[in-house]
Amino acid sequence: MTARTGRPTLAVVGATGAVGSVMLQILSQHADIWGEIRLIASPRSAGRKLSVRGEEVEVVALDEQALSGVDVAMFDVPDEVALQWAPVAAARGAVVVDNSGAFQMDPEVPLVVPEVNPHAARVRPRGIIANPHCTTLSMIVPLGALHAEFGLSELVVSSYQAVSGAGRAGIDTLRQQLSLVAGTELGTSPGDVRRAVGDKTGPFPEPVALNVVPWAGSLREDGWSSEEMKIRDESRKILGLPRLRVAVTCVRVPVVTAHSLTVHARFEDEVTVDRARDILATAPGVVLFDDPAAGEFPTPADVVGTDPTWVGRVRRCLDDPTALELFVCGDNLRKGSALNTAQIAELVAAEWAAS
Repeated sequence: MTARTGRPTLAVVGATGAVGSVMLQILSQHADIWGEIRLIASPRSAGRKLSVRGEEVEVVALDEQALSGVDVAMFDVPDEVALQWAPVAAARGAVVVDNSGAFQMDPEVPLVVPEVNPHAARVRPRGIIANPHCTTLSMIVPLGALHAEFGLSELVVSSYQAVSGAGRAGIDTLRQQLSLVAGTELGTSPGDVRRAVGDKTGPFPEPVALNVVPWAGSLREDGWSSEEMKIRDESRKILGLPRLRVAVTCVRVPVVTAHSLTVHARFEDEVTVDRARDILATAPGVVLFDDPAAGEFPTPADVVGTDPTWVGRVRRCLDDPTALELFVCGDNLRKGSALNTAQIAELVAAEWAAS
């Protein structure tokens, strides 16, 4: 980073995207710790003006000059753009916090969740810190708190992922499909929804309106998807458990924002529901919302637009005193993406201020 004078300069690379817009909201809501905030995007977005901290800031095109003099650079761009430009920003003295998938499993790049492993952010040989995938982030904060108490040994997870996880194209596709199926006689024969939707499947392999699609990501070995492998590999890296047993099924559902997951977590030690509830109720970044008798458990409609991970349906496994069952929800555009990136950047800014 550059010489420590005044407050650090922050660059938001990818400022005009779906996550970028949430990032600008978060920067306006959090403590004002930054000096200049520079908004950077593709050349086609250059010249636009966006509001940050109550001021209009003009977007500039991504190039070396735009990255000059930056202390912390938050990247929310496609993998190929991050691979090209994150090392350039780091070489020019910035600490890069990258929200793409380009560096998540690089052994020289820490993968950080501030509530779980903030210490990892200090060791960054390449000058880059990676942000985990949104689905991992939707569950890892409460799991980290439980792991610290009981010692996690195994995870079985099913995700119910919002279409915004596929970006603006995912949101636009769901809205278009909903308009196509509205008023149509459905649910009486195979292919009703597909016929109504036609070829308007967008980034999804099947219609997502009035449907669930057991697939997210691209094909990997032995039939696993890339997003399923990310949840396994990222959980191991964040928790420091390279041999953690993990089984995952990713499902896309017709929800705009907020991912949900069912979690079967087995631990080294015996667990009790009362102790688990105590841990979750006091864990930073977690809301325990769990009273089924009163109809209280988290749903995407409850958590959208909020920062914490919400946890409900906390039960001990009927056949295993070392295992817990949980249902978790998190806004994939906030904690699942922009918020965690901002929190990592704030960790780096605290180092900057102390040096």
